[in-house]
Amino acid sequence: MSEPLRFGVLTVQNQTWPEMVRRWRRVEDLGFDSVWIADHFVSPRPQWIRDPFFDGWTTLAALSATTNRVSVGTLVTSISLHNPAVLARQAMTVDHISNGRLEVGIGSAGSVADYEMTGTGPWAPVERMARLREVVEILDRTLRQSVTTYEGRFYSVRGAIMSPPPIQSPRPRLLIAAHGPAGLRLTAEYADTWNTMVTPSMDALQSMGMDKRVATVRTQNGRLDEICAEVGRDRTSVRRALLALEPMAGAFRSKNYFEEWVGRFSEVGIQEFLFFWPVPYGKSGDVDGQIQQEEMVMERVALEVIPQLRTPKDLT
Repeated sequence: MSEPLRFGVLTVQNQTWPEMVRRWRRVEDLGFDSVWIADHFVSPRPQWIRDPFFDGWTTLAALSATTNRVSVGTLVTSISLHNPAVLARQAMTVDHISNGRLEVGIGSAGSVADYEMTGTGPWAPVERMARLREVVEILDRTLRQSVTTYEGRFYSVRGAIMSPPPIQSPRPRLLIAAHGPAGLRLTAEYADTWNTMVTPSMDALQSMGMDKRVATVRTQNGRLDEICAEVGRDRTSVRRALLALEPMAGAFRSKNYFEEWVGRFSEVGIQEFLFFWPVPYGKSGDVDGQIQQEEMVMERVALEVIPQLRTPKDLT
């Protein structure tokens, strides 16, 4: 029997600290399963690049202490900003702060500003994936072992001590964001959760209708199943998650749209649905009113729709 559907919310850290705390507590109170933070040097969206923006992992640590039940994590960690051994120690620390609720989300990309403002990269796609593999291998080993030595092309650690060990055993859950063959293979080998956004290109996503997005996820999911078989991994041991990057009003435009959206993607194997806390869009002057309306829909969805959708899906 597979797990019930899961639902989570991604909050972007461009709000005041009291507002960030309010949002995380509200997500937990509404019964969502997980709450996430972004990890960039500044906002990845050009129109908000100069807005206030808190650091991802330090914000995650602090917000973890304000919640009690929900899983917490990064969606996703930008590898250009972190030494992998230091990242493992940060993950261990947050796992203790959250009392074993951490999920480490990681991916190969990062915004252009991440590279430019920190003096790293930019790396070509092949190098990004090669670096991601080494980072994941170091994370996996360091969080499982008391002492780790690793020699790679890009990263190395020598006698890295992990004390205390994480609360979760053998390590915190690992989520990998992947779309192409190399990323899906890394996912099959190491991840507890696979995350897709349908496509890493926002421009491409905007031009895709619902049918094409569902078909793309079906293809990706099927390819992951094939790779799991190739590497000897039980495909049902990898949770399948989708981050909603919906055009305009997003998945919270209405209760009916939300239910249809979840239904379409759950039919092609998605088990966990992750949504942005409502953000401004378009050129409407009534931004506050728009966000308030979407927050109301989000609350109604959480209280009235999601409980009915939490039925196990048979993936066999």
